Amino acid sequence: TTGASSNSDSSTAVESMEDNPDGGCHIYRNGYSRSGISIVEGILEVNIIQMTNIQMTESQAENSLVDFVVTCQGSLPTDVCTVVSDPTCQVSKSVVCDPIVVADECLLTIRRAFEEPGTYCINITLGDDTSQALASALISVNGGEST
Repeated sequence: TTGASSNSDSSTAVESMEDNPDGGCHIYRNGYSRSGISIVEGILEVNIIQMTNIQMTESQAENSLVDFVVTCQGSLPTDVCTVVSDPTCQVSKSVVCDPIVVADECLLTIRRAFEEPGTYCINITLGDDTSQALASALISVNGGEST
């Protein structure tokens, strides 16, 4: 059981009881416990501000490449994951995660390949050790063009 301490510091009185598997003997512990809380800012917001189709040569026409320009607010991310799904965002087709290095300002370009024309749901997640933030978009890839 845990109860509040009667002294003015913010520690907590801890009383515990454990069963001994060898015969019903109990161990009682009394004392005080103290812990600290660290508050971190985390990644607060992610926005896809631009999507640009990359022109391919005819020999590379089997894949369409799209660059996503992404910004974020809050702490700087250390990794990015992109999930490409069907237009309903229910069935995942591919997941790509990469470590990233962002120096001062959270502005990055993410290049992803699409194997065939169609409409896709894109989820871009930026993360660090303590937080994640997500932006989603619906994209239509038509051969050499994307909208």
